[in-house]
Amino acid sequence: MQRVHLKVDERILGDSDFVKTVLEEARENMERRYRLQAQGFDFKKVLHRVGELLEIDPQEILLTGKQPLRVRARSLVCYWAVKELGMAGTEIAKILSLTQPAVSKSVQRGEKLASEFRLSLVD
Repeated sequence: MQRVHLKVDERILGDSDFVKTVLEEARENMERRYRLQAQGFDFKKVLHRVGELLEIDPQEILLTGKQPLRVRARSLVCYWAVKELGMAGTEIAKILSLTQPAVSKSVQRGEKLASEFRLSLVD
């Protein structure tokens, strides 16, 4: 009788190829986060990078308000902090005086901005 070895993880539903793809993506994300952390990236560094890219004082990004430039800056900060650094939306919400759902919407806006204008967290 021939043994068949499948890549499985009981927390992920799907066929073996799907599970392998999901696990590979998760591994790549973790490796990227570790590389960014090794380069000294944290929330403060993300804030400064966004300030540099959008030519806005990083401290102004922390202020509340709906000025278009500040909204774009906060959206990029949320996107990179959540997607690149793996920070929790609730943690970012506290720092930026937002609700968690507002952070989620900002992440989506930030992703669009980064893609549309080809902005990168790392030079």
